[in-house]
Amino acid sequence: MDIKEYFARISYQGSHSKPDLDTMSNIFQHHIQSVPFENLSIHCGERIELDLKAIYNKIVRKKRGGWCMENNYLLSWVLKTLGYDVTLLGAKVYVPEHDAYPEEIDHLLLKVVLDGKSYIVDGGFGMAYQMWQPMELTSGTDQPQTPGVFRFLEESGTWYLEKVKRKQLVPNQDASTSHKVEDEVCRRIYLFTLQPQDIEDFRGCNAHLQTAPDSLFVTKSICSLQTADGMRALVGWKLTEMKYNYRDNMDLVEIRMLADEEMEKTLKEKFNIMLDKKFVPVNTSRLSLF
Repeated sequence: MDIKEYFARISYQGSHSKPDLDTMSNIFQHHIQSVPFENLSIHCGERIELDLKAIYNKIVRKKRGGWCMENNYLLSWVLKTLGYDVTLLGAKVYVPEHDAYPEEIDHLLLKVVLDGKSYIVDGGFGMAYQMWQPMELTSGTDQPQTPGVFRFLEESGTWYLEKVKRKQLVPNQDASTSHKVEDEVCRRIYLFTLQPQDIEDFRGCNAHLQTAPDSLFVTKSICSLQTADGMRALVGWKLTEMKYNYRDNMDLVEIRMLADEEMEKTLKEKFNIMLDKKFVPVNTSRLSLF
């Protein structure tokens, strides 16, 4: 494992001699625009391993992406290698259709302490709820970013992350499926505590999410990548490309349904992904990702 090889993977050519906020933010930005959030392994007959060297080989050498436990575990290694104070945390991702959080943690994120301040670094959420910069861990403060306004709220030691939603301009509305959350003004994303976690604490979650019949990751094939001005996502056969703040407080959303024979080319051209095994797209869940 070589930090310079990782930097080449994310096209980062900036300084890394000083572990400060600017360096961390710059590396983070390069990561989310180079490494997709994806669960394609599940739909290619591959197992997702929580082994750092396996994750490094997959993301850095094979130029794949990964889900939260892969992206953020790799980012924790990167930041620790550069001298940052990093702690693994566990979160529970909000399910809007059930208006509830799961009982067990199902998301890995990072806390970084820098100059006496704590920041949340999460390069493994993907879609339109992916933060673009590390967020200072303060309660009730709006933190505007390109994707929208994020904020943390703290209640009795539990922290909640939410995002204020913009309106969406969808020219080809017919390609979109209607869902209950279209009129949301604010979307809860996840809750977490500051209880430090070890990677071993995520092994059960890692196994469950890729095998349980009702897991979102089993019922949907997902690949998303942040771009210079928005994000793109392939969920099942639906390709969504979003441009943030296309008009005042409005995102432009373009949707296209793909045929099976377009999948390989789309993954290569839009996400820079080439798979070793046959990919079988899936989208049988009604859970909304937008």
